[in-house]
Formats: sequence, structure tokens, C-alpha cells
Amino acid sequence: MALPNPRRTKIVATIGPASDSPEAIESLLRAGVDVFRLGLAHESVDRVLERLALIRKLSEQTGISAAVLADLPGPKVRAGSFGDGVELVTGSTVTLRAGVDPSTKVLIHVSYDRLAETVEPGDNLTLGDGKVVIEVSDSGLDELTGRVVFGGAVKGRPGVHIPADRLDVSSPTADDLAAVDPLVEAGIDMVAVSFVRTARDIRALGLERAPVGPLVIAKIETQAAVDNLDTILDVSDGVMVACGDLGLECSLPQLPGLQKRIIESAVRAGRPVITATQMLESMTEGPLPTRAEVNDVANAVHDGTSAVMLSGETAIGIDPTRVIEMMNEILLDAERSFDTRAWARRVESLGELRPMDTAARVTDAVSAASMRTIASLAPRSVVCITGSGATARAICRYRPDAAVFAVTTDERTFRQLNLVWGQHRSWGQPPVKSRCESVQCSETSSRTGTYVRARSCRSSPVPHTTRWPRTSCASRLSTPADMRLGV
Repeated sequence: MALPNPRRTKIVATIGPASDSPEAIESLLRAGVDVFRLGLAHESVDRVLERLALIRKLSEQTGISAAVLADLPGPKVRAGSFGDGVELVTGSTVTLRAGVDPSTKVLIHVSYDRLAETVEPGDNLTLGDGKVVIEVSDSGLDELTGRVVFGGAVKGRPGVHIPADRLDVSSPTADDLAAVDPLVEAGIDMVAVSFVRTARDIRALGLERAPVGPLVIAKIETQAAVDNLDTILDVSDGVMVACGDLGLECSLPQLPGLQKRIIESAVRAGRPVITATQMLESMTEGPLPTRAEVNDVANAVHDGTSAVMLSGETAIGIDPTRVIEMMNEILLDAERSFDTRAWARRVESLGELRPMDTAARVTDAVSAASMRTIASLAPRSVVCITGSGATARAICRYRPDAAVFAVTTDERTFRQLNLVWGQHRSWGQPPVKSRCESVQCSETSSRTGTYVRARSCRSSPVPHTTRWPRTSCASRLSTPADMRLGV
């Protein structure tokens, strides 16, 4: 059976002014978006909730499953608005003051109260993703003087990167915590936490673990987060490689190696990982990406990323749908050259899932046994019956050749699986209501072609995996055409 979209690496798209109409969101859904990102840095909670409701409505109307990720802004330091844009000229002198008033080419307001106290002469401040660099030359009682080392055009409220060791801030902020409750109440699927430094930042949200609560995604964008990566992975449900801020925090030549390390650690822990920032930046204003951007996306696929994220390209770009179509093509081509068997051997050599409590040991054993069975039988498809999605994520960390379809009784898990590498959409089929119905659903799906066409696969059986206890229903469904792996 030909799948509607055989792509396995997921696409996360940011909604913004260029893509927030019902027509634009529907177009992005049909083009292949798996997860919509709603940022709170520039939007109110009420506005984000309106967009969430719209996406849910359009998903139901189109029959295309899509998850929604709310991105908490954290202690993001930003410049006062530059309006439609100004040019900061290389070599010019600027004054920097704490505040949120509008900025000009000679006076820049920065939303950090202790700016003059903590930043010292010799420090470099960057605007945006490093496009403009200002070297601080003098500090006064309530303002700084700096020289524009690398100039450029800036508009809106660009982020201001201050060296992390100069910042006295914590994440999540009070505003983040205030936003979380209504988002969770509305059924948000995932929440991203910005500027995470330690596992304590994730615990501070106080959320129940998925699927009862949303998936909590830790954004790795500071050196402290890299240093504490293992403990952050233990308490989070996934991570985002925020290459923009991470590239400012760390040495740029180190960035490719850090990306590989973060992705490998996340996959080993059975956590989905999103690679983000400037993936197809040129398409914000143009019809095609650069060759370097195409290579960057392909390298992320070969590094093992679960998903790639588009930011300005879909939020403010000239043609968001075309960006998704282009990303889809790049990912499909990169996946064709991805050595899945070598990857599976590599993951197996990395060791067991963490943390290894009883549930994790069972999940690890099921996923490892499933992978060996898949390698031996070479089926075209695998049906995974899962409650929380943990078993499906554990199997997909091996990046199997077979298409993986998860059947679940939980509606939130159903959507959260959209972030998992290799999980295919169920094309509008709602989540089943009981465990027994799950088994029946997987049987019906395999025979009708909703997930797999078992009748044409007698020489290539369709393994089923489940951690649920066997029932008389499951036993009755055993047939020569299908093989199930039950635990």
C-alpha cells in the first residue's frame, strides 16, 4: 500500500501573521505540517487559545491530525520596537538603556532592568540571531555606550543576546507559569520551555507527565543546558536544539558537534528531538532555499532528528505553503540515503533507556525485541498498540525500515505521536475508546489498508506490539497472516 506521505521526519511550523488565517492553516495541514507551533513571545494567551481552537476545528474538518506546541517565551531579553526597520551602521555609536520604549538607530531600549549593572565594557551584545553585533565600550549609572561592530537592518522587537553569565534571570518566568494553566486546561499537546539550564527549570512547571499532561519540550539554547543535558532529559518529554541562541552562547564552530550530541542523547533516552532555527531562512523572502540550508536540513536527518522546525519562514514568509512543500521534498530525499540499519546498531550499542525503573525496563525490552523481529522478518509495516506513546517512541528510536502505526485509546497521545519520527498519520481515524477496541482496530486496519494491507503480506507479516495484558479478544484475533508481539 502506498502511504499518503511516506516522510518520517516530522515538520513543525510556526504560525504568525503570514499563516494564521483559516485558509492558510488548512493549506499548511494539507501540505504536510505535523505540529503547529504557537509562540507566546509576541502573542497573548487569549490569542494563542483562539488559534488552538481554530487548528482543532480545521483538523476535524480535513481529517488530518495535527498537534499543537505552545512555546513559552521565558526570560527572553528583547529590544524596544524598531518599527518597520532601521539600519544600524557599522562603526556607529549607540546608547543602550533598560526599558521597553521604542528604539532608534542611536538609542536602543533593552527589556532587562539590570542592564547597566551586569553588562561590562568589552562584552558583545547581539541582536536577532547574531546579525548585528554591538561591543560595549563604556558603562554608566543607567546606560551603556557601544560601538556597532557588525551592522545591518533590524525591525520589530529582535532578541538581544547577553552573555549567560551576566544574566540574573530564571526560567520559567511568572508570566510563563500564569500562561500554562489555561493552555493545559484547553488541551494543549506540547509546551516548550525556553532558556532551560537545569532539570529544576522543567520541574518548576509542576505539570503532570504525558499523556495526562502535555509533552514538555526543553529548549537547549544555553551552555548550562548542554552541560546538564542528561538530567534535563530525565525529567522532560523531548528537547529542541535551538541553534540560533545556542550558536550565540557557544562557539559557532562547535555548533554542528553540539547538535549531533544533543540529538544522539535524546534518541538514546527515547525522547523526540526537534532541530530548529533558520532551516530554510532564505525562503522567508525568496522562492528557494540556499544549497547550504538544504544541506543543513539533510544533515539533521542523518544526525537522527525526529523533527525540523520552521520559524520565520512560515510565520512571516512570503509563501508558507511552498516552504512546507520544499521541506517535505528535502526530507524525503535525505531519508532515502539514511542508513537505518546502521543507525539501529548504533542505538543498540548506546545502551538502555533512562531512567531504568520497572516500566522503562519493560519498554526497553519490548522495543529491543521488536526491532530484532523487524530486522529478521523485514515487514513493510508494524502496528504498535500504546497507551502513553512510550512504547511507540522507544521502537521508533531505532529508526526501523518498516512503517510504524500506533493505535491508542488516548486522544492526547494520538496527537502527541505526531512529533515521533516514523509515526504515520491515521488519516482522520479517531482514537479508539477501549483497549479491546484497539486490538480490533489494528486487525481491521491491517485488513482494510487503513494502516497496512495484511492480505497482500503473507510473506511479509505485520508485527503488532503491545504492553497491555492479553485478552480473549486479542487471542481470538491471531491469524496466520498477522503476527503480534505481546508482553
